[in-house]
This record gives sequence, structure tokens and C-alpha cells, in this order.
Amino acid sequence: MSNAQNPAAARQPDPGRGLAEFTTELPRRYDHRNPVRWLISHVAAIRWQFLVFVGASILVEVLNGFIPIYTGIAFDELIAEPDDPVGILLNISLILLAIVLFRGLFDLLARFLIEIVAKRVERNARQELFVSLLGKSQTFHNRQQVGDLMARATNDVRQINFAFSPGVDLIFGSMVALVAPFIFIAFIDPRLLLSPVIFVVAFIFALWHYMKRLTPVSDNMRAQFGVMNADLNESVRGIEVIKATGQELQERSSFRKQARLYRDYQVAQGVVQARYLPVLLLAVATAGALLHGVYLVEQNQISLGELIAYIGLMQQLGFPTFISIFSFSMVQMGLSASARILKIIKEDTELDQNAEGYSEEMRGEIRFEDVTFSYEEAEGPVIANISFTASPGETLAIVGETGSGKSSLTRLVNRVFDVDSGRVLIDGVDVRDWNLDGLRSRISTIEQDVTLFSRSIAENIGFGVGLDVDRATIVQAARDAQAHEFIVELDKGYDTVIGERGVTLSGGQRQRLAIARALITEPRILMLDDSTSAIDSATEDRIQTAIRRVLEGRTTLLITHRLSQIRQADRVLLIRGGRLAAMGSHDELLATSSLYQRIFSHYDEVEIPRTRAAAVGTAGEGE
Repeated sequence: MSNAQNPAAARQPDPGRGLAEFTTELPRRYDHRNPVRWLISHVAAIRWQFLVFVGASILVEVLNGFIPIYTGIAFDELIAEPDDPVGILLNISLILLAIVLFRGLFDLLARFLIEIVAKRVERNARQELFVSLLGKSQTFHNRQQVGDLMARATNDVRQINFAFSPGVDLIFGSMVALVAPFIFIAFIDPRLLLSPVIFVVAFIFALWHYMKRLTPVSDNMRAQFGVMNADLNESVRGIEVIKATGQELQERSSFRKQARLYRDYQVAQGVVQARYLPVLLLAVATAGALLHGVYLVEQNQISLGELIAYIGLMQQLGFPTFISIFSFSMVQMGLSASARILKIIKEDTELDQNAEGYSEEMRGEIRFEDVTFSYEEAEGPVIANISFTASPGETLAIVGETGSGKSSLTRLVNRVFDVDSGRVLIDGVDVRDWNLDGLRSRISTIEQDVTLFSRSIAENIGFGVGLDVDRATIVQAARDAQAHEFIVELDKGYDTVIGERGVTLSGGQRQRLAIARALITEPRILMLDDSTSAIDSATEDRIQTAIRRVLEGRTTLLITHRLSQIRQADRVLLIRGGRLAAMGSHDELLATSSLYQRIFSHYDEVEIPRTRAAAVGTAGEGE
């Protein structure tokens, strides 16, 4: 049947799209061996703009070197008492004017291009980091501080921009400005290179020493910024708890401590910069150059005009000397930021996209084969040796005590986590052999802790199928989830923008929107983790009726303790301590499992049969 004949298929997400497609938008595969190679590989993707910038910057400094040369020529011409000094000066002035104009044009071109390079490197680095974060496993995200990740994705990426403009811009310009005067001085008289050469050797050594001391301070300062930002993020996210427990003073003291440490690193950086030697070295070198030049003039080895040109060229060495303290600091900060970003990008993830994996139509059969799973740094497995099969279209209720591993079990189905041993199969294919986008696009999950975005209600409902979903489909999903009535009562209806995590809505309203978002994707497998816990009984009954109608023929894993939902399930899985304690229908488990009987003993409407299992107590449950 074609998509035109089957609207459900038309709305079904394409398994070939998603993160894998987004990744292909990156210009190339970047070099991750170290921060310098990584930045160079980013520049290589836009190399033509950078190469033109290099050429324009060289021309700027070459033209700049002609200015003291023609100034010296003017002095020599005037000293020679020519017949037409005004004409000579006018010609030299026109030449200098042309040099200044062309220098200005090339300088404008160079500044424009380095800004383009800086902005594009920043954009591509941010995009690469974002794609990397999307591809990381849930285990990775569980051990990361959100505030620190935000600092890397915003401030650190922005620091890369500054590393190129003005950092690389000034460094390259200053390096050319350091070399160009040598060429012009050599044309005047090679003997005049003595002072500049001594200065450059001393300058390189002083710069090496400066960078050696600056690097660890910059690294520590960037790391502390991430820690401070993480502390701020946690305080803002937990502001309700802070106020409710009266811990404002404690949090203020904690943040003040982090901010003070960040300030100390900034002061330490300032101390390193204050001890910068090249400025003093330039003063000594200029004095030595002047004495050497005056001596050669007295010996009639060079003219007065050549001496003036020589001192003018020496003064041009001042630009790389004075600007290097700022430009090298900017580049070093950029390298420190790049190292932090690259650490996240390179960190191994337990999941792979498996772009070439299985992506056929899904029937919805789920099979666990001796599955064991544990979290990092956990003392023991959360799930141990569980095996069961859910047929296509079957509803399995999963019950058990708090912390028994119910939610962890469902997260193995869509590969939020991967098993330690055993296999989870969908339609007989190991989930690790599925194309990850294709697998997840056919599975919907409704968590107890609903996540909504600071977008319109319509965008939140249609989030799982993209921006091109029509309004009628969104409205129908909302009706099925019993959300339409409260949505239309809002000021802007479906265009109402809700707060972050849906804080402007009640718990029941958030859960109904989450159910609508799951229904609109028309999944083959649906997993509900106590998704109606915040909904009143009357609304829940209507939602359950809608879910049963919409999800006919779809496999459902239902984590719940609501008796009305359990009774409607085809089978019940009883989980205890990460193990499958019992399996069967609700009535069967009531008749055979004492643990199951205790779980529901507080329900007055449940008639607990007097069975041998009940009589012997917990012996049959292995307690």
C-alpha cells in the first residue's frame, strides 16, 4: 500500500533520517588527534577564504614596509638640495598615498575574510559538538554535569572564534610584520640586521617561556569556568528546593567560593602577562640599532635617509612585540577551550548509530534472552538473567517494588542502554543490529517524568514526526490523549508557548501532552512508565480507552501499579531485585504468587485467593 493510501505510513518517520542525516551536513571528518590538528582541519574545510586572508595580510605588511623606505628617500632627496624639491616631495607623497590606499583595501579584505573564517569555524565546531552530544549514550549523559556541557557548547566554542579573530589574525599579521622589515633592512645594508636578529632570537625565547607559563593557567581557568557554570546551573534548576529548605546562604557561599577561584586564575593569568619581557627587549634592541646606525652614518657607510628608514623599520617590530601578549593569550585560551570540546567529542560512547543496520518494517515482537544489565559503578546488576517474549500487539504489564529494575528493562528495548550479556531482539533481530534511528523511530516512550520543551503546544505534540506534520493530525492526537479540551481553553490554544519542562502546566496536563506526542508517531512498540500517575481516575479511563483504540495491533510494555491497567494487560511480568519472579495473567499471579498478592493486598476490590502459595508465605518467592 502506498503512503498516499496509508496516512499512517506517510507519517511514519523515515528510518534513514535523523541523527545520521544531520551528521552528513558536516563538511568533512575532522582530525581529532589534538586541539591544533582539530582546528587546522576545521580551517581546511574553508581553506580558500583563509588562503586569501594570508595573501592579503602579507601584502598589507609588505606595503607597510615601503612607507619608511620612501620616507628615508625623501630625506636624502631634500638633503641633496634638488632643483625642484616640491615636485620630488609631491611625487613621493603620491606614492605614499597610493601605498596607504592599497594597504587599506588589502587590510579590509584580510579583516573581512578572517571574520568569515572565525565565524564558520565556530559554527562548525558547535555543530560538531552538538551532533556528538546527540550521539552519546545515556550512560555518558548521566555522568556529565549539564552546566559544564553548556559552558563547553557556548563559552568554549565562542572562545575558538576569538582565537581566530583577533587571535590568529593578529599573530599572523605580527609574524609577517616581524619578517618583512628584515627584508627591507637587508636591502639597505645587511650589517644593520645585527640588532634585529639578536632581538628576534631573544623575543622567540621570551615568547616560549611566556607560553609555557600561560598554558597551565589558561587550562585551569577554562576548567574552573565549567565548574562554576555547572554549580550555577544546578542552583537555578533546583531553586525551588533551595528556597523551600532555606539554603540560600549556603548556596551563595558555595557559588562565591567557585567565583573566587575563577577570579584567582584570572589574576594568575594577569601576573604572567605582567612579567612579559619582549617589550623591554624591543626598547634595548631599538637603542642598539640607533647606536649602530649612527656609527655607520658617521663612517659614511649609509646615508641619513637610510638611517631614518632603518629606525622606521625597527619601529615596525613594535607591533608584533606589543600585540603578542594579547594575541598569544587569545590563541592559548582558544586551544584550552578546544581541548575541552575535543575531550567531549572523543569520549567513547557505548552506542553506535549503525547507519547500515537493519531497518525493515517492524512487527513489534520483543524477546529478552537471558538479559543482564548493570549501571557503571553499581555494586551489582540491575537486571539479571531475564527472559520473556512479547508477541506483536500484546500488552505486558510490568510490576514490582520500587528499584526492582522495571524502567531499566524498558530502556534496553530502544537502546537507551545496552545489555551487559544476553540479547534483546525485535522481530528476531538483535537491537544492536538495527539502524538506531530506524529502531527508535518506531518505538515511543512515555516517562513518568515528562520532558517538554519551551515551544508551542503544537510543536511539543508533533516533536516526534518533525515540523511538517499537519495541524489536523496534532489535534487528533490531542483528542485521543484527552488533551484537546484544556488546550483550546488556553489563550492561544495550540500556539501557546509553554515554559521550560512544561512548568506552566499541571502534572496531568503535561502527561497528556506526552501521551499525545507518543500517539502521533503511531509506533509499533509503546512503552509507558507509570504515565498516568498524575491524572485523575475519570480522565485516565478516557485516556485508556483512547490508547486501546489507537494502539490496536501494537506491542505495549506498561509499567504501572494501577489495577485497572493491569487487569487489561494480556500478561503481567513480576520483577523483584532485577529478576523475573513470576509471569502470567493477573488472575494467575494472584492465585500462585504470594509476592504479587502482597503488592495488591491494599486494594479492597482484589479478592486474594487462599492458596498454598499464600499459606506458606514467602517461601515460594525466594525471600
